[in-house]
Amino acid sequence: MKKILPGLLVVFFCLIVINVFSQDLTYAGAAKCKMCHKSEKQGQQYPLWEARKHSKSFVALTSDEAKALAADAPENPKCLKCHSPLAQKAPELKEDGVSCEVCHGPGSAYKKMSIMKDHAEAVKNGLTDYGSPEAIKAQCLSCHENAHDKPFDFDAAWEKVKHPRPEKN
Repeated sequence: MKKILPGLLVVFFCLIVINVFSQDLTYAGAAKCKMCHKSEKQGQQYPLWEARKHSKSFVALTSDEAKALAADAPENPKCLKCHSPLAQKAPELKEDGVSCEVCHGPGSAYKKMSIMKDHAEAVKNGLTDYGSPEAIKAQCLSCHENAHDKPFDFDAAWEKVKHPRPEKN
């Protein structure tokens, strides 16, 4: 019994450590991103997003044009897949449309300033790091390639949606 008890304590300790350090990443929402990413020093990513079509992509599903394509467009999973990609995972963020975390990953763990200042640490905590321009293009094309039978020029579109990264302190 004396030999088993230390082994059980080690196993118990390991389970606690695993539980504490295993992250259940969740979506924080664009409003949380806005808190830091609205200033000129931080690259004004939020105002840039807010002024562009991605921020209004869910609202587009409520238009007469969208309803002509699908009467249930605001609830149709085929429409939501691209117009509000987080609708299923985080229904409370459905109206955010194509928000920050659609491209950058769930921010619950990397949203802290101390983590965001270190790119490698942010990636460890859920920030999506595409690694190459081709990977970014593939992400965009997952919705834009042949969308509604409209041509898509990635290079031109990328120039419209890319945003500056904040300067390192």
